[in-house]
Amino acid sequence: MMTVQNDNLIIAGKTFTSRFLLGTGKFSSKTALAESIAASNSEIVTVALRRIDIDRHEENIIQYIPKNVTLLVNTSGARNAKEALRIAHLARESGCGNWIKVEVINDSKYLLPDNAETVKATELLVKEGFIVLPYMSPDLYIARELVAAGAATIMPLGSPIGSNKGLKTKELIQILINEIDIPIIVDAGLGAPSQAAEAMEMGADAVLVNTAVATAGKPQLIAQAFAEAVKAGRLAYLSGLPLEKISAEASSPLTGFLYE
Repeated sequence: MMTVQNDNLIIAGKTFTSRFLLGTGKFSSKTALAESIAASNSEIVTVALRRIDIDRHEENIIQYIPKNVTLLVNTSGARNAKEALRIAHLARESGCGNWIKVEVINDSKYLLPDNAETVKATELLVKEGFIVLPYMSPDLYIARELVAAGAATIMPLGSPIGSNKGLKTKELIQILINEIDIPIIVDAGLGAPSQAAEAMEMGADAVLVNTAVATAGKPQLIAQAFAEAVKAGRLAYLSGLPLEKISAEASSPLTGFLYE
């Protein structure tokens, strides 16, 4: 019997039991961050390099991330492929490993990823031995280029970063789910656990959330809620959801009444 317990997420040959990734920005305190990671059971946590204290001072954010969690450094702040490579190199040299979320944004108003530069950065970093998880605007042709470049996953946005608008790109993400063979992780814009469940019901392999958890009144509670929603959505997908119907259909037969 297929269950969440034996239905693992595999990225670059590494196995994860959780399909909920958590970002570390915007939390009101390091304590809230640590409690949220624990409540979420996330096994992959993203962090911007500029928030890592390379000298390992007491307030270094790394001290609040469990040792068994895979650290995914993102290239936040990179405006092109060259800057993304520089950030990735600094991350690896500082001991943060070789898992990189490529995030190339040269648009300060809408914060939309530059797909072309993302493909360039992915190709170069993969050649250097990095495990690359690129953040992108959902586009089938770009997704295929990222696969060819050696990306470990595809991370399409659900809606603009920090907007909490949910799956505004749902139809485009569904195309990627249908056509791309590496894991699809829905990233950016998810504002409620129900939206995460919806993404998983579509067949997404995982979701990444930051703002919705970090800015909630009780971050640790919503982190747990997101984790449970992801599990529920995954189980629903595995169950084989019934198709929508135009007309009504009784759940009990309308013939063979008791006193006929």
